[in-house]
Amino acid sequence: MIETHTDIETSDGAMNTFIVCPDEQGPHPIVLFLMDAPGKREELHDMARRIATAGYYVMLPNLYYRRVREFVIDGTPNSREVMFGHMNSLSNAMVVDDCRALLSHADCDQHARPGYCAVIGYCMSGSFVFAAAAQLSARVRASASIHGVRLMTDAADSPHLTADQIQGEIYFGCAETDDWAPPAMIAALDAHLATKSINYRIEWYPGTHHGFVFPQRGDIYAKPTAERHWERLFSLFKRNL
Repeated sequence: MIETHTDIETSDGAMNTFIVCPDEQGPHPIVLFLMDAPGKREELHDMARRIATAGYYVMLPNLYYRRVREFVIDGTPNSREVMFGHMNSLSNAMVVDDCRALLSHADCDQHARPGYCAVIGYCMSGSFVFAAAAQLSARVRASASIHGVRLMTDAADSPHLTADQIQGEIYFGCAETDDWAPPAMIAALDAHLATKSINYRIEWYPGTHHGFVFPQRGDIYAKPTAERHWERLFSLFKRNL
């Protein structure tokens, strides 16, 4: 495996990014891995490595780079407040621009295969994935939001408003119990997407809570269903990349 920690230049500064890919049989299809709110951390690096072992060039950026180079929530009330500040500082447009910068960097790397790519995201990044799938539709052929939040809101930039621009396949994996992505929102999203001519799937994961895919999330982690999420991702990539 090849692993690097790289600063990728954007219009807003250097975006520190973890990149991992196989060291043989390249170039490899690009997968943009957008982090959840608690921050870019070793747990996510391990998840990126798992994707890379299947033959992909994976990029995991620190989306908080405009405010801080390193942040990982530590469980204290103050850290949680800081996390929400970082999270709420981002917009769909900002992260879509970040995805453009990531792809521009990858296109200059001999280990990355030009052309179609995938974008996946967890928690806060569900909306960013949804937006990128539409706004970068010429490149994004596979996208996945896992217990994603803010997928359909009253905001002027809600990602559901551009869903009809999506040209690839998009997958939404939803926890059964999720205060951040309640069933009513997902039902409304499903009704909206059903009126569009796009290839999408919404899947519920029974008995799970928000964050169920993360091994370090204590009792929230649900290994059997987390493994199902991996199967869904790899099947999605295989069909489209």
